[in-house]
Amino acid sequence: MTPMVDLAFLLLTFFILTTTMYKPSTLQLTFPVPPENPNEKPKLDRVNNALTLFLTKKDQILYYKDAFKPGETQLTRTDFSAVEKMLIEMNKPTVERINELGKQLNEKKIEKAVYDSLKNEAQKRPEALFVIIKPEKDAKYRNMIDIVDEMDISGIGKFAVQDTIKPEEQVLIDQEKLKF
Repeated sequence: MTPMVDLAFLLLTFFILTTTMYKPSTLQLTFPVPPENPNEKPKLDRVNNALTLFLTKKDQILYYKDAFKPGETQLTRTDFSAVEKMLIEMNKPTVERINELGKQLNEKKIEKAVYDSLKNEAQKRPEALFVIIKPEKDAKYRNMIDIVDEMDISGIGKFAVQDTIKPEEQVLIDQEKLKF
């Protein structure tokens, strides 16, 4: 019996030492470089093809297109069941280009590395949709992960996550939340 116990502990020790432990995966976010002169206001070019998404507490998504204009901007409401279709429709030229590249990859006309390079290039074009994601402080973490997944599914290569909501935007969000 003693040799069998020794063998069991030897095997247990071997498997513990040779097994790779779980490595947690992380979501990589890139933040913009701070300006050289913080007192100087940056020059804002005309916002082209931008979409701002607000993630709310009740799994609702409020959004507006292009630049925020006080008094003019209206929020539209959607949810996670319809957001993929909406993003694909707004990003149609890029999605069509990615689908065309995928077809060429499947037909073995291009290699995987070339496909990845051309896909990234298509997603970075000026006419490609740029999405700004702004979760409210009471939004669910799961919704944030889901919306980042939707960016990849919808072929959106340019998106940013901001943790601050302007006071003017918050007023619009509060007005829209009263309609829920």
